[in-house]
Amino acid sequence: MPLTLICLAFLLSLIIKKPRWKKGLLLSSFIALLFFSNDFIANEAMKAWELPVTPFDEIKRSYAYGILLTGVTHNDREPADRVYFTHGADRVVHTAELYKRGIINRILVTGGTGRLITEGRPEADELVKVLELMGIPKTDILIENESRNTYESAIRVKDILKDAENEKLMLITSAFHLRRTRACFKKVGLDADTFSTDFYTHPTQFTPGSLLVPNPDALVIWHKLFKEWLGISAYWVAGYI
Repeated sequence: MPLTLICLAFLLSLIIKKPRWKKGLLLSSFIALLFFSNDFIANEAMKAWELPVTPFDEIKRSYAYGILLTGVTHNDREPADRVYFTHGADRVVHTAELYKRGIINRILVTGGTGRLITEGRPEADELVKVLELMGIPKTDILIENESRNTYESAIRVKDILKDAENEKLMLITSAFHLRRTRACFKKVGLDADTFSTDFYTHPTQFTPGSLLVPNPDALVIWHKLFKEWLGISAYWVAGYI
């Protein structure tokens, strides 16, 4: 991750005794920090990666299932009598609107804890609670709450929808995550349209604040991008996409 590399370069500049290397590492870490904390650069990079938004009015067909991916809650916080959202609550809100507009007929929520070591509540169960609070009948919600990653979600969703192979499907997840999601579902034989939510970008701004002032939010964007790029690379090596 960029911030990790910057800190490592700075640390090495303090340890290495050769003046030339010390100066080079210190300068490199400073330049990298300015680059990765630049709002304009980070925003344009993420904008190029995110799949674009789809206006509701431009969707001219209906879908049998909207497949909602999890990964948007703190599923280990207490008390467990409520749902704790992270950045991606748009996934759930926009899914509910798709349903109430008649664009999707049923909702399939997919995702378990997403944890390999620590424990947590299955995220699909968490999101179903919120969908029901929004007035969506439980009879129109399907749950897959055992998968630990996007590829496992694709496999389990295909098994659940084995009798609906010819139905129209819509994948609903964060805009930065849709490329990997679409590739995983295509790999298991599910060809679905996509609906982007949870955008990290904003309209391009040519202001001093965006062009010149370091912004910690830019580091978050780069963290998301690097994590997604590494994830796609790992999935490709593993044969998941």
